[in-house]
Amino acid sequence: MKTIKAVQTNHPAENAVQVWDLKNRIGQTAVIHGSVSRIRKMRGFAFVLLRSGGQMVQCVYSPSEAQFSLDALTEECCIRATVDVRKEERSRSGFDLVLLNVKVLSSPEEHSPVVISQRTVDTSLETLLNYRPITLRNQREAAIFKIQEALADGMRRFLKAHHFTEIHTPKIVAEGAEGGANIFHLDYFGREACLAQSPQFYKQMMVGVFERVFEIGPVFRAEKHDTSRHLNEYTGVDFEMGFIDSFRDLMEMETGMLREAMAAVKEQCPDAVSLLGVRIPEIEEIPCIKFREAKNMVHGEKTQSDCMDFSPEEEKQLCRLIQKKTGSEFVFVTHYPSAKRPFYAMDDPEHPEETLSFDLLFRGMEITTGGQRIHSYQEQLEKMLRRNMNPEHFQSYLMIHRYGMPPHGGLGLGLERLTSRLLEQDNVRRASLFPRDIHRLTP
Repeated sequence: MKTIKAVQTNHPAENAVQVWDLKNRIGQTAVIHGSVSRIRKMRGFAFVLLRSGGQMVQCVYSPSEAQFSLDALTEECCIRATVDVRKEERSRSGFDLVLLNVKVLSSPEEHSPVVISQRTVDTSLETLLNYRPITLRNQREAAIFKIQEALADGMRRFLKAHHFTEIHTPKIVAEGAEGGANIFHLDYFGREACLAQSPQFYKQMMVGVFERVFEIGPVFRAEKHDTSRHLNEYTGVDFEMGFIDSFRDLMEMETGMLREAMAAVKEQCPDAVSLLGVRIPEIEEIPCIKFREAKNMVHGEKTQSDCMDFSPEEEKQLCRLIQKKTGSEFVFVTHYPSAKRPFYAMDDPEHPEETLSFDLLFRGMEITTGGQRIHSYQEQLEKMLRRNMNPEHFQSYLMIHRYGMPPHGGLGLGLERLTSRLLEQDNVRRASLFPRDIHRLTP
C-alpha cells in the first residue's frame, strides 16, 4: 500500500502572529504581516502604520534597532516584519511594536490615485466608487462593512435561535414575484427568464416544509431610479413564517430581530462604532400607525398628492413627528392600499381596499416591507384574475395553495438601507460594497 505523507505546515507565512494575538506576545519577538498604510517620519524615528487582519497597527522604526532602511518601504507595499512586542501602558493597545527586520513581499506599480491614508477619503462619491477596491482600504470605509457584517450576523443569530431554517433560493426565475416593469430579463437557453426581484415565491413554498425560513441574499430590481436611496442590486434579509395569527406576529418578530442586530453591532465592533460615531438606537417597542392615519398626521386636512404611498419627504416628516411624539426612530406603517401591494398580499376582510401589510421606516426611510400572504387557493386565484394576471404563468407557485398552506407571512429588509440609516449616510451607495445602479456596472 502506498504511504501517504503528512502535509508540512512550517511555511514561514504560517508562523506569522495575527494582530489579535499580539497582546499575548508582550516581551517576545514575533513575526507579523500586513500592508503599509502610512509612514510618518519624525525626528530620529518613524511610525509605520500597518493594515493587518482588517485592523490598523502602529509600528515604531528606529535606525538604531532596525536591521533595514526605511527607504525600503512605500505605502501599500506588503511586508512580513519581525517585531519586538514591548509593554507600553501609554499605548491604547497596551504595547508597542518595534520593527527589527522586514521582508518586502510586493510593491505597488503606481501611487494610489486617491489618498486613502488619511482619516477620511476626501473625494467625491463618484471617485470613491470608481476606485472602490482601493478606497475600501481606508479604515473608515472598511468600518462600514464590519458594522454591516455585525447587523447581518445579529439577525441571522436571532432567526436561528427562533427556529428559522436558512435557505438559498434561485436567482434565475421564470416570473417576477412582484411583476411590473422592474424586472431584468435574460435569455435562458432560448427561453425567457429573469433575475429574482425577491425570494418571495420560494420562501412561501418552504414554509410548507420547515414552517419558518429565512434568506440573506441578492435581490435585483430593474428600476430606472437615480436617487440616493435606490440600488438595482441589493442584499435582502427575508423571512417567512407559518401558523401566524396576524401580520402583527411578523412585526413583533422583526422588532426582536432588530434589537439583536443592534446588540451585535455593540458587541462585535465597538472600534468601528467609535470610529464612525454611530448612534445605536435602543429598541423597546416600535410604534405602529395605519397608512391613512400617517398620511393625515403628515398633511392634516391638506390635499394629498399620492394616496397610495409615501414620498421620500413624507417618510422623513413622518419619522420626525413619530420621534417627537414617542421617542422612537422606528415606526411601523400598516394597512397599505391593496392597489399598491403585490397580488399575494392578503386583503383586510373588514376593509378589502386595504391589506394586512406594513412597512418599517427608520430615520426617514423605508427599510422593510412585509405582511400576511393569501394562503387559500381560491382567494389567490380570484385576486390574480381580478388583476388580469394569467394563472398559467404561476403554476409552480399556486401548487402550494392548491395542496394546502397554513396562514403565513413574512418580510423583506434591505441590508444596505438599514446600514445606511444606522450610519446616517447621505447615499445608500456608501453602504454597498460594489453598488449597482443605472450607471454603474464596474468595479
